[in-house]
Amino acid sequence: MAKSDLSVKDNHPLALRINNTLAQLHTTGLLRQRRVNGLVSQTKIIDFSHNDYLGLSQEPALAQALYQGAQQYGVGSRASPLVSGYSVAHQQLEQRLCELTGHQACMLFSSGFSANSALMKTLFNADDTVIADKLVHASVIDGLKDSQCKISRFLHNDLSSAARIIERNPGCAVVTESVFSMDGDIAPITELSHLCRQHHCWLIVDDAHGFGVLPNDLVNADKVDIQVVTFGKALGCQGAAILASQDVIDYLVATTREYIYSTALSPANAHLALAAINWQYSHPQLLTQLLANIALFRQVASQNQLPLTESLTAIQPIMVGDNQRVVAIAKQLTQQGFLVGAIRSPTVPKGQARLRITLNAQHQADDIRALVAALASLMNHNDADTNTSAPLHTL
Repeated sequence: MAKSDLSVKDNHPLALRINNTLAQLHTTGLLRQRRVNGLVSQTKIIDFSHNDYLGLSQEPALAQALYQGAQQYGVGSRASPLVSGYSVAHQQLEQRLCELTGHQACMLFSSGFSANSALMKTLFNADDTVIADKLVHASVIDGLKDSQCKISRFLHNDLSSAARIIERNPGCAVVTESVFSMDGDIAPITELSHLCRQHHCWLIVDDAHGFGVLPNDLVNADKVDIQVVTFGKALGCQGAAILASQDVIDYLVATTREYIYSTALSPANAHLALAAINWQYSHPQLLTQLLANIALFRQVASQNQLPLTESLTAIQPIMVGDNQRVVAIAKQLTQQGFLVGAIRSPTVPKGQARLRITLNAQHQADDIRALVAALASLMNHNDADTNTSAPLHTL
């Protein structure tokens, strides 16, 4: 292959910018790098970093469902949903999602990021004001910025702050998450819904980390106008959906560029997502076990005086503060056989770096106790190894 004209070794302005940025990120300890998961290792690694809350990504019955979907529909959708890429598998999944949430209609995307950003940039324009929780996901913020709407932020999960802004902007839209991905806390959906109804505002909820693990009556058509769900968390597979009224979905189908000009989610993945939903509902013991593991972690962590937050969900942040130190602790945990996420600024505010521990239904009690013991030992030492050259699960 011929050498690119944009090589970082030449003097092209883009190459210089790339090289300088990479050097700065490396110096400040903020260089993001990929890590190949699943490599053969002599050490057993217990993964506390992923979002597969119910363990469905490893369920043999669902692997078989994916195979059956590929056998029936092929491995790809081959076209946009508006050409020939919309199949019975897509339709059946949409109908099931509407049945569960009470919304009239649904449309599918290949990822939660594309669903959120496409929704925001398509639904709003420069004439609109959108009120968003301070900690909404980057995909929401990117979409809102692209829409050129006026964005007003309320303090995180603060109803008084939200009420003051909503009262000044009747008829607007409010955006929040169900479970916040970095803090693990739950939004006051019921209260926000009442506020929005009082002031003729729409409530939009990114339900990525709540769908499948929160009660169905917390986020549904009775409380929210538009709901975004993803399949890569509790369902353990791939894809996302926007749920809303028939008019809203018809409008989005007709005008969303990411939907019109993208190859559809594969029907095999739609078939799998439907199977995962049905598997989850026929195996309620998975959620029971997840809740038990969360309670155990918090109990043992508290006994070991770890700095817990108020999160009662599977996302359990352990606040560290310093970017370099959180990466060093995560590295030492990996060396001891535990994989956890090291979350740094700018993903979280400066000074709020944390270990993002995520629990799932497949974790064993002994694994949880061992993790806490390792954490307590490392958190009590200020001389953590700051050599962060090895790639880690970092944001």
